Amino acid sequence: MGNFESIVDSLENRISKVLHKTEVLKQANAKLIEELSQTQNKISDQKELINSWEEKYETLKIANSILGSDESKKETKLKINALIRDIDHCISQLSE
Repeated sequence: MGNFESIVDSLENRISKVLHKTEVLKQANAKLIEELSQTQNKISDQKELINSWEEKYETLKIANSILGSDESKKETKLKINALIRDIDHCISQLSE
């Protein structure tokens, strides 16, 4: 019987250690999930900021070309022509 009791005690110790490790891993996992969520939020904020700056840059390019910047006059004319085509297309769809 003494041998059987030592085997049971050994199993109880191992199970206790496994349960403890499981709890530690669950806590570490929860921490990692929280860090991941925070990082994803930061990435989302950065993407929004980048989009905002890209829109401002495009607006500034158009404004510079309208003010007489020679380097992007052609690009501005193409953009205006594209907008006019879009407007014409909308008008034609409305008239149908």
